[in-house]
Amino acid sequence: MGKRAANHCFDYLLSNASVSADYEANNGTKVEFWVTNCRLVICILSGLCCSHESVRLQPKKWIYFPELPGVGFAAANGVLWVLVTIKRRKFGLGSTLSFLLAAMGLVIVPMSASAEWYRFSDTAMTTPIELEFWAEDKELANRVGKEVLAVFHQVDEQMSRYREESEVSRLNRNAPDGPVEVSDGLFEVIEKAREVSLLSQGAFDITFGSVGYLYDFRAGKKPTDEELRSGLPRVNFRDVILDEDDQTVEYRQAGILVDLGGIAKGYAVDLGIERLVSFGIRHARLSAGGDMRLLGDKRGRPWYVGIRDPRSEGRNAVVLPLEDVAVSTSGDYERFFVDEAGERVHHILSPETGKSVQGVQSVTIIGEDALTTDGLSTAVFVLGPKKGLEMIERLKGIDVVVIDDQRMMHVSEGLVPPQSD
Repeated sequence: MGKRAANHCFDYLLSNASVSADYEANNGTKVEFWVTNCRLVICILSGLCCSHESVRLQPKKWIYFPELPGVGFAAANGVLWVLVTIKRRKFGLGSTLSFLLAAMGLVIVPMSASAEWYRFSDTAMTTPIELEFWAEDKELANRVGKEVLAVFHQVDEQMSRYREESEVSRLNRNAPDGPVEVSDGLFEVIEKAREVSLLSQGAFDITFGSVGYLYDFRAGKKPTDEELRSGLPRVNFRDVILDEDDQTVEYRQAGILVDLGGIAKGYAVDLGIERLVSFGIRHARLSAGGDMRLLGDKRGRPWYVGIRDPRSEGRNAVVLPLEDVAVSTSGDYERFFVDEAGERVHHILSPETGKSVQGVQSVTIIGEDALTTDGLSTAVFVLGPKKGLEMIERLKGIDVVVIDDQRMMHVSEGLVPPQSD
């Protein structure tokens, strides 16, 4: 081994380092390995194929894998030893891990005793919040969980129209009288809402609150036709004027009520992911009701995300293997009641009629960020399967699954399985 001049020793000195590394051999094989509960897990990627191996570490006993010629693993004195005898390789263990280079041919990785999956939950923005992530110690995990969950309460206090002193409520009171300067976050959300409104030709409209407040889903109350006729002239996203230079918002007419319920949760999820990343978290799942972000993969395998059957709680219509994406679902089963005529009255309203949209049961959007997917899921729901898919197919990096009222599933081209020859 002494003749192999290219061999090196990486001595990772951070005491709470995650036992995780990426390795690339000279034959193109890529490997991720980690240790949990005294088991060594190897994920081997060759081309498009991925395989897993899991073995229990025995003290001072070397373990070899045929897929990794020249690489051996052993545990001793709380340290994971990796013997490397291949000339071309690459380790990527993250910017927080310092290392010392020496010509010995060994990789020494300290093993953290408490690295594991941590889970936290809460209720905010009138919806359940669920957080799952991999962290290296419990103290860090508790701090991360607390700060991420706090994000949703902060956004709720800022953007809920049900809170009298929220920024949105103050905007609804004052914007008809002239430009109102707003925070960076609120301006970003309203600006994105306008972008989705223009893209969908008004199918998504945050001024729907001008008639939305007439519904009480808990009490099973809906507005009369006369009430809708009176409120609908105030449903028009073009009457919300944005000034980017001064970061102000103004309403063109009195009586407009902006409601960010169709987009604010996605914004909060994105903020939560930013907070996770700032702590160095690389693998996580964060959801707020129907809005979700996946950070990385689930340590060597994809996250499996189920799209609920809209008419059977607890049953999935489809399950998708995903990683590092945002997923938002809008469904007619989230808030609804059945009226005296036997019709389902739900919270996704048509800006044109002020009534619950018919013809669709659920829409799921997959994209890069939850702020975008949240708004688009409502827009496609209102547009319906045909127009909704036509819009999505024009957008790069966005996919959709629509389940219509006939229980038929419609998917975008990016989700269509390749045809066999």
